[in-house]
Amino acid sequence: MRARDVMTSPVITVDPSTTAKEAAEILSSRGFTALPVVDGDDRLIGIVTEADLIRDRVPADPRRRGGERHTAPEPAVGGVMTTPATGMSPGTDVADLTRALVDSGIRAMPIVDGAKVIGIVTRGDIVRVLAREDRAILNDVRHHLEIYGGPDRWTVAVNDGVVRVVDAYDDETDRYVATQLARAVPGVVDAQVVSEHEGSIR
Repeated sequence: MRARDVMTSPVITVDPSTTAKEAAEILSSRGFTALPVVDGDDRLIGIVTEADLIRDRVPADPRRRGGERHTAPEPAVGGVMTTPATGMSPGTDVADLTRALVDSGIRAMPIVDGAKVIGIVTRGDIVRVLAREDRAILNDVRHHLEIYGGPDRWTVAVNDGVVRVVDAYDDETDRYVATQLARAVPGVVDAQVVSEHEGSIR
């Protein structure tokens, strides 16, 4: 499964001159956690997150003793965005993308073609893929396998995202291809393809 299979596209972006208030309104109304920041050619130059927008924007209660002096926050996204921003290509394996999201502690990854932003993947997008119903996964796996090897060749079962395929023939190359096709389907956690003589679906 690749980033292109799970990304949201087209993606809503902002530019450095967008006000922090406007960016906050977009995040709030759309339920987003981050927005890519692009230049005039849609090239990724930064990312603005919820944390960026709230940092230093809420003044301390004036009744608090010894409260520090509040300075005016930056009015535009260009002053609060994280830059440079990391982007990944649409062909990135979702496993690698997920690892990057978790290891770096970020919630959204811009997807870029060169430097041009073409989509975005959030942690929520990946959670939705993992929550996909087994029936939908089954139908997609069957469809891909039928295109590759015909309609009556494969027996498919899916349980909690784990796919097991029985092939009517015994061809190692075809088993490898079928495994890769199954693993590319959104929601598949793992896939195993065996020949008919190795065992039937249980």
